[in-house]
Amino acid sequence: MSWSGLIVFAGGIGLFLLGMRLMSDGLKIAAGPALRSLLASATRSPVRGVASGVLITALVQSSSAVIFATIGFVNAGLLNLGQAIGVIFGANVGTTLTSWIVALVGFNLDLQRLAMPAVALGMGLWISGGGRRAALGQALTGFGIFFLGLDVLKDSFAGVGDALDLHALGARDGVGLLLLYTALGIVLTVLMQSSSAALAVTLTAAAGGLIPLAAAAAMVIGAKVGTTSTAAFAVFGATPAAKRSAAAHVIFSLVTAAISLPLLPWLLALSRLAAEAFGLAAHPATLLAIFHTLTALLGLLAIWPFTAALVRWLGRRFGAQDADEGLPHHLDRHIVATPRLAIDALAMELRRMGAIAHRMARAALSSESGQDARLLAEQATLERLGEAVIDYAGSVHGGGDAVVDGALPQAVRVAQYFRGMAERALELARTPSPGELPAAQAAAIAELRAAADQVLAAADPQDRPDLAALDAAQARFEALYRQVKGELLRAGSRGEIGAAALVRTLDRASALRRLLDQAGKAARYLARLGVGTDATDTARAT
Repeated sequence: MSWSGLIVFAGGIGLFLLGMRLMSDGLKIAAGPALRSLLASATRSPVRGVASGVLITALVQSSSAVIFATIGFVNAGLLNLGQAIGVIFGANVGTTLTSWIVALVGFNLDLQRLAMPAVALGMGLWISGGGRRAALGQALTGFGIFFLGLDVLKDSFAGVGDALDLHALGARDGVGLLLLYTALGIVLTVLMQSSSAALAVTLTAAAGGLIPLAAAAAMVIGAKVGTTSTAAFAVFGATPAAKRSAAAHVIFSLVTAAISLPLLPWLLALSRLAAEAFGLAAHPATLLAIFHTLTALLGLLAIWPFTAALVRWLGRRFGAQDADEGLPHHLDRHIVATPRLAIDALAMELRRMGAIAHRMARAALSSESGQDARLLAEQATLERLGEAVIDYAGSVHGGGDAVVDGALPQAVRVAQYFRGMAERALELARTPSPGELPAAQAAAIAELRAAADQVLAAADPQDRPDLAALDAAQARFEALYRQVKGELLRAGSRGEIGAAALVRTLDRASALRRLLDQAGKAARYLARLGVGTDATDTARAT
C-alpha cells in the first residue's frame, strides 16, 4: 500500500469513527426517555436484562454507550449490580450487529448511494430543528458518514491481497500467526478506542484478500479483548459501582476470548455450516460476522451459570471509596452524555448529602455543648460533596430537554440548601446553652424542639416526602416559634430570665428556624428533581 493509500485508509477510519460517534450520540439524545425505560425494564429478570442489552446496543450501535448508561443506572440506584451485569452481557452480544451491517450491506450495496441521502436529510434536520429533531438529524448524518467510511475502507483494501500473499505466511506458522493477529486486533481496538472500527477494518481486509480467514477471525477475538481497554480507562476516578460494572465487562470479554481462541478452527467450520444452512454466500465478511456472533453467544453460555458468584465476588471489591463519605458514590462522569441518567445520579448523591445534613441537624438539636468536632468534620464532608454535585451538574448538557434543563438548577439549589443546613447546625451547636430556664419557658423550648423533629422527619431526603405533611409541620413550628419568642421576650422584660440567657435562647431558636427553612426548601426541590417544576411549589420554595 502506497503512502497515498495509507492516507486514504486513515481517512476511511476517521470517517467511520466520526459516523459512529455522531450516530451514537444522536440516538442517545433522541431516544433518551426510551433508553431509560428499556434499561429500567431489565429489573424484571436476568434474561430481560440480557435481551435489553442486545436490543439497545443494536439500536445505539455502541456497546460502550450502553455499558456506561447501565453503570449510570447502578449509580442512581435504579439497577443493582446483578441486573446491570445482565445488560452488560447483552451489550457484548448486541455489538455483533456491526459485523452484520458490514457484511450484508457493505459488500452488496452501492454505499455512496445509501450514504449521501442520509447525510443530506440528516444535516437538514440537524440545522433546522432543535431538541430531539436535531439529535435525530445528527444520528442520521452519522449513519451516512459511517457508510462513507466503510466504502473508503473497502476500496483501500481492494487488490491489496494480490500484492501481499499473507496466506502463505499463515500456512508456515499457523498458531504463532493467529496469536500475532489476535494481538493486532487488540492493538487496533486500543488505538481506535472502538471495537466496531477494528471489526470493520478486519472484515474489509479479509474481504479484500489481505489476510486469511483464520487470521481475521483471530483479529475479531483480539478486538473483543481490546474493547476492555475502554472500560479499564473508564474506571480511573470512577465510582465503586462503575468499577464493578466495568470489571464485569472485562471478565466477560476475557472469558469469551479464552474459550474462542482454542476453538477457532471448529467455530469457523460451524460458521460455514451456518452460512450454508441460512442460504448465505460464503463470503469472508459474512463468515466472520457469523463467527463473531458465535463467539459472543459462546461466552454468554459459558459465564451465565456463574453470574451469581460473579456478582458476590465483585460486590466485595472496590469498597474503599464507599467508606469515605466525602467522595461521591453516584456521580459518574461517563454518563453525563445521557442527561436523564445524570439527573438520576445527582438525585441519589443529593439524598446522601441530605442524610448527612439531617444527621447534623439532629445532633445539634440535642447538643448542649459548644463547638462539636464531629459536626465540623461532617460539614467539611458536605462541602466536598456540594462542590462535586455543582461541578457535575455544570458538566451535564440537556440538549434542549426541558426536564433536564429544569432539573439541573434544582440540583444546585438542593446542594446549597444542604450546605446551608450544615452551617445552621454548626451555629446551633456553637451557641452556648442558656442554662436553667424557668419551668414554663423550658417546657415551651422542649415543645419547640419536638416540633422541629417533626419537620425534619417530614423532610427526610431518603424517601419522597409528603409535601402536605411537610407544610403542616412547618406551619406548626412557625406558630410555636412566634409564640415561644413572645413568651421569652415577656419573661425577659419581667426579669424572670437574665439578659445573657435570653439572648442565647433566642439565638438558638432563630438558628433552628433557619435550619428548618433550609431543610424544607431542599425537600421540596429534591421531590421534584427530574420530573419538572410546578409553579406553585417553586413559589413556595423560594
